[in-house]
Amino acid sequence: MTEIIIAVAAKVSEYLVAPIGRQLSYLFCYGGHMDDLNKKVQELGLAKDDLQITVDEAIRRGDEIRPIVQDWLTRADKNTGEAKKFMEDEKKRTKSCFNGWCPNLKSRYLLSREAYEKAQVIDKVQEDRKFPDGVAYCVPLRNVTFKNYEPFESRASTVNKVMDALRADEINKIGVWGMGGVGKTTLVKQVSQLAEDEKLFITRVYVDVSWTRDSEKLQDGIAKIQQKIADMLGLEFKGKDESTRAAELKQRLQKEKILIILDDIWKEVSLEEVGIPSKDDQKGCKIVMASRNEDLLRKDMGAKECFPLQHLPEKEAWNLFKKTAGDSVEGDKLQHIAIEVVNECGGLPIAIVTIANALKGECVAIWENALDELRSAAPTNISGVDDKVYGCLKWSYDHLKGDEVKSLFLLCGWLSYGDISMHQLLQYAMGLDLFDHINSLEKARNKLVTLVRTLKASSLLLDGEDHRNGIGGTSRLLFMDADNKSVRMHDVVRDVARNIASKDPHRFVVREHDEEWSKTDGSKYISLNCEDVHELPHRLVCPELQFLLLQNISPTLNIPHTFFEGMNLLKVLDLSEMHFTTLPSTLHSLPNLRTLRLDRCKLGDIALIGELKKLQVLSMVGSDIQQLPSEMGQLTNLRLLDLNDCWELDVIPRNILSSLSRLECLCMKRSFTQWAAEGVSDGESNACLSELNHLRHLTTIEIQVPAVELLPKEDMFFENLTRYAIFDGSFYSWERKYKTSKQLKLRQVDLLLRDGIGKLLKKTEDLELSNLEEVCRGPIPPRSLDNLKTLHVEECHGLKFLFLLSRGLSQLEEMTIKHCNAMQQIITWEGEFEIKEVDHVGTDLQLLPKLQFLKLRDLPELMNFDYFGSNLETASQGMCSQGNPDIHMPFFSYQVCLSLINS
Repeated sequence: MTEIIIAVAAKVSEYLVAPIGRQLSYLFCYGGHMDDLNKKVQELGLAKDDLQITVDEAIRRGDEIRPIVQDWLTRADKNTGEAKKFMEDEKKRTKSCFNGWCPNLKSRYLLSREAYEKAQVIDKVQEDRKFPDGVAYCVPLRNVTFKNYEPFESRASTVNKVMDALRADEINKIGVWGMGGVGKTTLVKQVSQLAEDEKLFITRVYVDVSWTRDSEKLQDGIAKIQQKIADMLGLEFKGKDESTRAAELKQRLQKEKILIILDDIWKEVSLEEVGIPSKDDQKGCKIVMASRNEDLLRKDMGAKECFPLQHLPEKEAWNLFKKTAGDSVEGDKLQHIAIEVVNECGGLPIAIVTIANALKGECVAIWENALDELRSAAPTNISGVDDKVYGCLKWSYDHLKGDEVKSLFLLCGWLSYGDISMHQLLQYAMGLDLFDHINSLEKARNKLVTLVRTLKASSLLLDGEDHRNGIGGTSRLLFMDADNKSVRMHDVVRDVARNIASKDPHRFVVREHDEEWSKTDGSKYISLNCEDVHELPHRLVCPELQFLLLQNISPTLNIPHTFFEGMNLLKVLDLSEMHFTTLPSTLHSLPNLRTLRLDRCKLGDIALIGELKKLQVLSMVGSDIQQLPSEMGQLTNLRLLDLNDCWELDVIPRNILSSLSRLECLCMKRSFTQWAAEGVSDGESNACLSELNHLRHLTTIEIQVPAVELLPKEDMFFENLTRYAIFDGSFYSWERKYKTSKQLKLRQVDLLLRDGIGKLLKKTEDLELSNLEEVCRGPIPPRSLDNLKTLHVEECHGLKFLFLLSRGLSQLEEMTIKHCNAMQQIITWEGEFEIKEVDHVGTDLQLLPKLQFLKLRDLPELMNFDYFGSNLETASQGMCSQGNPDIHMPFFSYQVCLSLINS
């Protein structure tokens, strides 16, 4: 009995003494708890920085950061920030009490306990730093979508034969051949769509390999094809060399039924070297290939079945022409001429559509003149291009209205293959002074959008694929509201454009090798593929040269310091992907240079750039620049400065940015963040954001600031902004696709404390909020959120409701709210601070008329969401009434007109 009593007493004392001891430790171990907290904060900061390096590398690759990693970084940043503030406040309190000689025991106890508790929270954050699936994942690019397909009865049998071959187990390589412009690309894309509709394959991959035409070595394009297929499959290569990547790709393709389309093949491509498995060692991977050459497909590429694509018969050609040009072609005055025009198109869709668009709505005289010119068109010897097609496309070019649109057409044809970003086109066009009487970036941008639409309406330019938003650092903010962020040309149109561009007075030159330099002396535009170039001439004498583009440069290729001496008229210079210790000294001998691109370069001393006084566009995307030279302040004509993805850029000396008085666009995404506080007078200090107040022409900006308090207090910086992406604090979502051209991502700030932010908020279309105690003190002023389309809120644990509104959010389309532990109600209306259960079923309040997507996650106190109709589908997790999982209140109680809700 005695033993039992002793055992019970021991247990009781264990439960009593331990808590008492802990409470006493708060009082007597005050210093130890503070030191322990400081140590843990330092350790967590190092862990966060280490993880951030891995995250940054993943973002550079274009990978998607896993939500669990983003959440951990946010938690780590939040807890270290709170702990540091707590310790700073503690130091101030200690000093205010005779430097700690007269401590308040109660205060000491409470502070010690809080330090201990914060240390425990940080320990838990450290424990949660486990990511078994990795930090990021490679996002598969979207499959090619097929639109505007015109079904032809004469092509139906060919489509059916290709589909039968795809269904046959014994056939794995299929070819489609025909002359340029006959419709091969259209047909293989239609086959791809039908195969998806029938679910013949798990996925499909489309690769345009038209660039193989100009590659001297058969294996030149291997790496390009490998990367394109990997991107479409969401495969991240581990190996760096082509053979290792081929093995990785082959291993993946052997596991699934995948359709691969290789379009516009000009030379043999070794599928084994790419990593595409042969028939004997794969389960269902099939390849459809398109080329102008049947022998290439059968003999070199090993196609088991090849199907020819012929010209359209007369009736189908006429129907396509009539559909494009309009029914007016059947009028008495036009019909007989229109029929003759169609005959001159040779039954080739590319020619028919182009001519029909060009003649649509024109008078009879112009139709008759077009027919005469088409009949008398001079024959050409462009490989694979029918003379009639050339005549139609050349006529369409000749009848474009204005030199500006013609020059843009030739520039697009000259610029390599595949997609051309609008951002890049703008940089080149600005440099070439392509647009008459336009001297601002904004006007040039609008003119470019207009001319691109003209060329697309003429069927001389196509939409780009736009697979990724801003991959590789390229900014798309300038063109968020444009139809497309990139464009491309049909291969036949490109051939014709290059043929025209190579002749006087244009003199565009494309060189694949370093031979025959003497033949370039009269050229105005030179594009040099430096892949096999081992040495550049010491002096390139091209007195009329305006544009020099060096592509696929070997990092070891040296540019002689005297190289630029003979090109005084040069306006555009693109030296991307080169390695420089210092820039060539003769760069200063280019007094007319307006655009300089040094993207993804290894850069040493670039002070020489300051001597290029006429420079309007400077792009150093993805370069390893660590400090901007003070000489850059001399570039007073600069309109666009693109420093996206300059991860190592830590120093921008004070007053450089404010000197760029003509600057209209500043891009610093994933780049410089070391902004100095306003009022710091140290001459060595970094730039401060108040310098942007001097840039009266600034309309577009992408920046990240450590704290919103660093933004200028004056309104003038915000006044003229029409496009912006401003991130405050440690947001890790630059890699997320831009949805609008006006974005704010803010944390730990009262949005309306500063007039500037309040005014910017009225324009904002995409708003992300984090770690806010309150959005605004009192109601949001009327019309403050009228333009808001996307709202993302997370980690706002002090918020009981999100907005106090006097009116609805008329433009809101998407809303995501997650990890807000105290939130009880999303929207409260002015005068309605208490949450009420009111039944307004049947009331049509039109409060959120455009909402299409709602995601709610981890909101344990959320009671209801009054102002939605029951037809809204939500993605929701963790919602219950007042934290009680057993009580679920009616979640949607108000009927609202939400006719556009789809997910």
